[in-house]
Amino acid sequence: MDIVFKINKYSSLFKSILFVSVKNIKNFILKLAQTSAFKKLPLLVFVLITPFLFIFLLLLIQDKILYIIPPVKLNYQAEMETLLEKQKQKAVSQIIYLQQRLNAKTPGSSYLIINSSTNEFKLFSGLKEIRRGICSTGSYVQLESDNQKWLFKTPKGVLRVQGKTENPVWIKPDWAFIEEGLPVPPKGHYSRYEYGTLGDYALSLGNGYLIHGTLYKRFLGMPVTHGCVRMNDEDLEKVYKSLTIGSKVYIY
Repeated sequence: MDIVFKINKYSSLFKSILFVSVKNIKNFILKLAQTSAFKKLPLLVFVLITPFLFIFLLLLIQDKILYIIPPVKLNYQAEMETLLEKQKQKAVSQIIYLQQRLNAKTPGSSYLIINSSTNEFKLFSGLKEIRRGICSTGSYVQLESDNQKWLFKTPKGVLRVQGKTENPVWIKPDWAFIEEGLPVPPKGHYSRYEYGTLGDYALSLGNGYLIHGTLYKRFLGMPVTHGCVRMNDEDLEKVYKSLTIGSKVYIY
């Protein structure tokens, strides 16, 4: 497009020059006719008109010049469109590849994803989300007593459901008594068993970590637990009935 513009620009310039030159030649011939040099008029006319005849011929063949000059920039837009199309196809292929890898790693059965930063969960069946809501995870509070330390955090990673219990009973660990300022009873003591605290259902993730209900629903959505995952009654029931032994639980 730059070449076409330049040729059109020069053509207009040549036309202007030709018009002015013809006018000047006319005036020159009129003055020459009044002198003795009029006898040499044919030769002078030939000398003066020859350059302008060349310019005139150049204007006539300007369209053909486009075929002689290499089209360096005429194909720029087409080349850019071709390049963009190739990049688009490459991006689409990459997306399809990543989606296939994601599908291959996605469990075909139900699984649970827990975000411990926002205290939210999502329950999936394959690629379909079937429930989402808020929960509570570890507070990251550290408790110390004598030579013992406890850091109340929820474990992260890929865990599996190792057990399921209806109407679970909480067997209080030592830290529960220390936290309340009470003496620690011996193992198996009746004061360690507490009913109704964990809700109607509990799913074991191993090492004492559970997904269970709570009496303190106003704290859902906040990091307030001793490491377990708390849910409200409706969400817990849906999760309990959807997951089976061995189902994956992703916590991050």
